[in-house]
Amino acid sequence: MSVRLTALSIALVVAVAVAGAQTRTLTLEEATKIALVRNLNVVQAENNASSSESSVLAAYGRYLPNLSASGSWTRTQMEGPIYTQGVAIPGSNAKQTTGSYSAGLSAGLTLFDGFDREANLNRAQSMSDATEHTLVRTKQSIVFQVESSYLNVLRQEQLVKVSEENLKRDRRQLERIVESNRVGALSLADVYRQQSQVASDELNLINAQNSFDKANADLVALIGLNVADEYRFADATISTTLDSTELIAVRTKYRDLGVLTHTALTARPDLLGAKENLDASESSVTIARSNYFPSLSAAAGLSGNNAEFGRLFDYKTIYWGLRLNWTLFDGFATNQAIQSAAANKRNAEISVAQAERNISVEMKKALLDLDAAMKQYEVSQKGLTSATEDRKIAEERYNLGAGTLLDLLVASAGFVSAEANVVNASYNYVIAKRNVEYVLGERTY
Repeated sequence: MSVRLTALSIALVVAVAVAGAQTRTLTLEEATKIALVRNLNVVQAENNASSSESSVLAAYGRYLPNLSASGSWTRTQMEGPIYTQGVAIPGSNAKQTTGSYSAGLSAGLTLFDGFDREANLNRAQSMSDATEHTLVRTKQSIVFQVESSYLNVLRQEQLVKVSEENLKRDRRQLERIVESNRVGALSLADVYRQQSQVASDELNLINAQNSFDKANADLVALIGLNVADEYRFADATISTTLDSTELIAVRTKYRDLGVLTHTALTARPDLLGAKENLDASESSVTIARSNYFPSLSAAAGLSGNNAEFGRLFDYKTIYWGLRLNWTLFDGFATNQAIQSAAANKRNAEISVAQAERNISVEMKKALLDLDAAMKQYEVSQKGLTSATEDRKIAEERYNLGAGTLLDLLVASAGFVSAEANVVNASYNYVIAKRNVEYVLGERTY
């Protein structure tokens, strides 16, 4: 009875431990959603967007009157000797204490400042729009990075499976060779050669597993999760099995470089943000030039002062009026500000032109990568078919004694390489296709 109880306790402890260490599986959609919330680049972009919105509110505030209130209380005590006929009485001392209260309310409104307010509002709005575009592009970039890293994890996982299957085949082959050598059908050299091949396969598997583990860690960090936790990435919706219909459809969809480039130039948030920055720089020139104009403001106020708080406004002062201010010479400071703002504007124009050029180049390269990926996939499938038959023939010839082990090893190496080429070509195609979508910049999140 005690043995059964002990066994049951051990089973429960193991079950709890396994449940506590259960690995969470994330699909691509789940990984993307988490990254859009926890990735630090996205968080920073969102903070910048929020900050720019407050700048717009402050720019609107300059059209409103400013209002201020003040108040004070003062107590004054005077001490000194008492004088009689101009002579101080020895040892005498007099104290006089007085108090006063004051309060005031003032308001001011800028009527004209050389179009500085208007330009400042336009600049604030443009910069806010630019940060919004930056946020959108940052999200697009993070999503594409997550997609690429996710697919790379799946690729590395498939390469691990290829290495595992190859190691299993060569171990089975080693067992057959050892048995054939035992009965004298094969030489000891074949045993050593096959043992060397199995050791090489084990090394390749270790390297493949290490690459997979590192890719997994990179993806977890990119998403914003704790790399110390265990995650598994699997998504049944991702297919790397392609057919001619898929390839023809993609070639048809992305065949016109001119149309795709125009689409990217219209939709890309980073280009739209560069244009907003250009508009903001134009407003900065207007702001700098506003110092050449006079400024006109209106002011009004009310103040009171009395020794008694209850009679504070028995005697009050009310004022209102206009004030004109015009700087006639400022030592060329305004000219310097205009020249600096104009230079920034020209640089912003160059940034827009450079962004357009970069987008055109990126679109061209993305289509070239996609076309190359499709061709690589087609060629890799043909290569796998040939390598499969070559290995099959080499194995049959070796088993019949008509071929050498070296021929079989060469054919096996070619087969493994062909399998790896198919895996790489499949995922390269999927990544290249998503890269085209990223370059177009139409997806929003």
